Amino acid sequence: MGTAATVGAHVSGTISAQSITPANASAALNAFAATCPKLQLRADVSGLTVPQDWLGPCQAAALWPRSDALRFFATWFVPVEVGAGTSYVTGYFEPEIAGVRMRQPGFDVPIYRLPPDLVRAKPGDVVTGPDGRLPLGRYDANGVFVPYWDRTQIENGALSGQGLELGWAADAAELFFLQVQGSGRLRAPDGSIMRIGYAGENGWAYTGIGSVMNSQKLIGTGPGQYSGSMQGILRFIREHPAQGRALMRQNRSYIFFRDTTAIVADPLAGPPGALGVPVTPRITLAVDPAFVPLGAPVLLTTDRSEVGGLWVAQDTGGAIKGANRFDSFWGAGAEARRIAGGMSAHGQALILVPKGAMARR
Repeated sequence: MGTAATVGAHVSGTISAQSITPANASAALNAFAATCPKLQLRADVSGLTVPQDWLGPCQAAALWPRSDALRFFATWFVPVEVGAGTSYVTGYFEPEIAGVRMRQPGFDVPIYRLPPDLVRAKPGDVVTGPDGRLPLGRYDANGVFVPYWDRTQIENGALSGQGLELGWAADAAELFFLQVQGSGRLRAPDGSIMRIGYAGENGWAYTGIGSVMNSQKLIGTGPGQYSGSMQGILRFIREHPAQGRALMRQNRSYIFFRDTTAIVADPLAGPPGALGVPVTPRITLAVDPAFVPLGAPVLLTTDRSEVGGLWVAQDTGGAIKGANRFDSFWGAGAEARRIAGGMSAHGQALILVPKGAMARR
C-alpha cells in the first residue's frame, strides 16, 4: 500500500466557505477539539504530519469562539489534495438490533469477543503482506501459522465452547450488517441497551456482498431484481434465506467486538472511533490512515448535498482503503439507517493539514 507521501500530496487553493455553513464549521471544530488529546500521542502513517504539527491548532481550538469557526480552519490549515483528489463516499451508522448479554430463547446467534489465538505471524514464519505487515492468523497444534477461521467456519462452530460469547443476537442477517458497520447497540426485551464496538477482525479480506449480487445480475430495477442499498440486500436475504446465507458467507471477513457501554454512557453520542473518541453524526469520516491523518478536517464537495462541507477523520474501516475513499457517519435511528444505507457520493476531497506541516515539505 502507498501513503499520501508516495501517492503525491499538494496544496490546492484556499479553504472556501462555499459549501461550509456556520453550523457545520462549529460542529467540525467541536469534533476536532475533542480529538486533539490523541493527536500528539500517535504517529501519522500517511507521512503528512508529525505530532508537534497539531500543537498550535489544538491549543487554539480549545478557546476559539465557535461562532467564528470557519476562520479557525482558514487560520490554521491549508487544503491539500492527495493524488487527484477524486473522492468516493459511502455511509455508515450505528445500528440497533435485538440482542442480549446472556443467551435466552429467541437469541441464539453468538456475538464474539476477540479470540486470544488470533495473532500476527512471527517474523520469518510467513512473508509480509502487500501493506508491509505480517498477516493475521493462528498457530495450529503443530506450531504452524495458518489463516484464521473464516466466516463459514466460525458460524459452523469453530469458536464454540471457548467462552468467547460477548452477547447473543436474535437475527443473523442483522448481526451481519452490524459487523459491516463495525459497532452498534443490542436492545434486550426489557429495553436495556448494550453498546458494542469493533475489537478486531479475522484477517480475511472484506467482500462486499452488494458487488456479488451485482455480478449475479440480482441488482437492478427489473423483475426479480433488488436495489444495491443495504435495505435492498437485506430484503433479498429475507426473501431467499438459503441463498442469503450463502451470500453472506462469501464475505469471509469476520468482525469481533468489545463491550463499550461504559466507555460511551451518553446514549446520544456515537460509538468510539479509531482514536477512542466518540464519533459525531454528520461530521465523522472513516478514512484510510495511510493517506489521511487521523484527526484531520476534510472538506468534501460531492454530487450528494447531504455529504458536502467539513468533516473530521476520526475513524477507520475494513472496507475503507485507498486515497480519497471515505465513509461518512450518520448516527443511529431510522433516518441514519436510510441515509447511510443508500449513500454513494462522488466528488473532490481536500485534506486540511496544519500549516506548519506543509511548511516543512
